[in-house]
Amino acid sequence: MRKKNYKGRCERRTIDKAEGVCRFYSKIQSVYADKLVENEQVVEIHCNVLLEGLDTEAYTTDFLCKKKDGSYMIRECVERKYITKPKTVKLLDVSLDYWRKRGIEDWGIVVDKEVPDHEEK
Repeated sequence: MRKKNYKGRCERRTIDKAEGVCRFYSKIQSVYADKLVENEQVVEIHCNVLLEGLDTEAYTTDFLCKKKDGSYMIRECVERKYITKPKTVKLLDVSLDYWRKRGIEDWGIVVDKEVPDHEEK
């Protein structure tokens, strides 16, 4: 999740199953987009979808995907080092609640690979 008007660095590119140019604000988001394109169950991908009507600041969900069976799935990308931070936990709860209220139960978190301390990142 990101603030709607996030001003950080981003990678812009087009991917199959998505209209227009997608903006990826992290390596996790970019790599996972490729995995979604390869996933035969996913037929449509929307990146950085605005969570409308929140009482707080405007935020976006990383991926809203339509599946072959007509259902939807949500994926939020989070770096492992931030997963237990109070603000991250709060934002993930907001996203989960937002999408569950809209009938989407397939909601998940994508986390970067854990690297042992003795390996180089």
